[in-house]
Amino acid sequence: MLDIKEKHIPEVFFANAARFADQPMLGYKTGGEWKTLSWREVEARVRRLALGLAALGVGRGDHVALFSPNRPEWAIADLAIMSAARADIPIYPTNSAPEAEYILNDSGSKAIILASQEHFDRIQAVRARCPALKHIITMDRVKGGEGDPAVLHWDDVLALGERHADPDELRRRIEAIEPTEMATLIYTSGTTGPPKGVMLTHRNFMANCYQAALSHEGVIVPGGETLSFLPLSHVLERLGGWYLPMFFGATIYYAESPTTVVDDMKVVRPYYVTSVPRIFEKIHAAVHAKVAGAPPVKRKLFSWSVGVGAQAIPYWTQGRAVPFPLSFKLKLARKLVLDKLRAGLGMDRLMTMITGGGPLAKEIQAWFLALGVPLHEAYGLTETSPLLTTNTFEAMRVGTVGRAATDTEIKIAADGEIMVRGPQVMKGYYNKPEATREVLSEDGWFATGDVGVLDADGFLKITDRKKELFITSGGKNISPANLENAMVTDSFIETIVTVGDRRPFISALIVPDFAVLEAWAREKGLAFASRAELLASPEVRRLFEERLTALNAPFGKVEQVKKFALLPSSFSQETGELTPTMKLKRKAIAQKYGMEIEEMYG
Repeated sequence: MLDIKEKHIPEVFFANAARFADQPMLGYKTGGEWKTLSWREVEARVRRLALGLAALGVGRGDHVALFSPNRPEWAIADLAIMSAARADIPIYPTNSAPEAEYILNDSGSKAIILASQEHFDRIQAVRARCPALKHIITMDRVKGGEGDPAVLHWDDVLALGERHADPDELRRRIEAIEPTEMATLIYTSGTTGPPKGVMLTHRNFMANCYQAALSHEGVIVPGGETLSFLPLSHVLERLGGWYLPMFFGATIYYAESPTTVVDDMKVVRPYYVTSVPRIFEKIHAAVHAKVAGAPPVKRKLFSWSVGVGAQAIPYWTQGRAVPFPLSFKLKLARKLVLDKLRAGLGMDRLMTMITGGGPLAKEIQAWFLALGVPLHEAYGLTETSPLLTTNTFEAMRVGTVGRAATDTEIKIAADGEIMVRGPQVMKGYYNKPEATREVLSEDGWFATGDVGVLDADGFLKITDRKKELFITSGGKNISPANLENAMVTDSFIETIVTVGDRRPFISALIVPDFAVLEAWAREKGLAFASRAELLASPEVRRLFEERLTALNAPFGKVEQVKKFALLPSSFSQETGELTPTMKLKRKAIAQKYGMEIEEMYG
């Protein structure tokens, strides 16, 4: 294994580019066809773009923003910016113009590399209020920048680098990079306020790559395919979907779009994937919706097969052989159902799937494991590059986020908060020394803001976000995530948000899974012209009352959901309820659905 802990990111890339020169590195879909770029081709473009940036006057102390969905140019720009400038500043491709403006100004970005017309239009709308911004580089051809010397196309900057810049200057810049230097400035999603810029160094990322590699050795191999679909602006994909495969010499395929992930998975058939729980919840719901419409015999066969797989989980997670006769039944279940289902999902070659960025329901993880899909839950934050703990093949416990990564210390504070220390912990928040001191002690302990417990074997279980705990008017501390995580496993529920802070009881906003609900309604002979009409029917109301009664059963009386409101529209970032990584924006949801909430307490 390459020792990378004291190297910087461009150094690792250029070493691997020489090693894997003609192997495919980046895959993408264009014009309906999948194509690849070799390591040699990517290296040439990285050098030309870096030289082009240098020719534009971008210096070693400058910041350059990146405003794009996942595509080869994102990875090329990331490496070029680090080689020529100080650090890159990723902006989520779905961020609004005001959100991009805030990040550009807070970071003092001198240039921005953006993807398309829509991204260009957003920047143009706020450009006059971004005094540090001198250059706009567009990956696609755009309208509106004609004759503007500050607006350049990607190809023009590459050509500029080929014509005018000094290759020796680039070599000197790359050699001058120190592992302790900032590599990137990642802005937090801002679920509770304005985003803060998290300063992550080359050492942070390289140490985290090394830690992840030790935890999952043999999973990612040179030339092995991975599928990237989480935003590269998110630290989980940055590490798990970009630097880690790059470190191993794997081939990274970019999903065509967030909506084509399932189809792309079938084509790429990756060996390795990272994602957030919501993706796995959607796959689980889609399969169950399809099974619900199948003939009774197929439904029974599916349930039996998954049940057999579930019986084998304790043996797999403890590294024990599955005994006879269960092993025989498992072989039969795989042949009849499980192998076909995995192949149909494009998961037949998967060595592991890593999930993080939020709590994964035990039932969801157990379902994937029963199918024979190795879904491992990990834990980390933007501030920790991100990996802190992970389940592995050798040490796995469903319902936990695993054990601490190599060289990582974890302790639980008196109030239950998880404290961590290790080489992956951030340098601090950019231009916010007070905010940094609030979470990072002088001796390196970082306060995560999460509440959890460590069991006797060192497995960590996250119980809640410290700031998301709410207190009922009766003084009871309630974990909303704990409730929601249990209830979202119901096939009729797409999203649930619990409410109850300073209230006499807990209530919930529920977005039904309309594919499942509408199929149920048709089966019952219910007529409806719209979602609103369907949700207003007494039969649907009664259905959810019955399901909530069952879902409430494991919880104490004070923790149970007493009332609920059914919502006709799914949550999204565009409509304001979700962050770019699909986390709930509780404050925004409470404001948007204030009337529905008050009616439950009226």
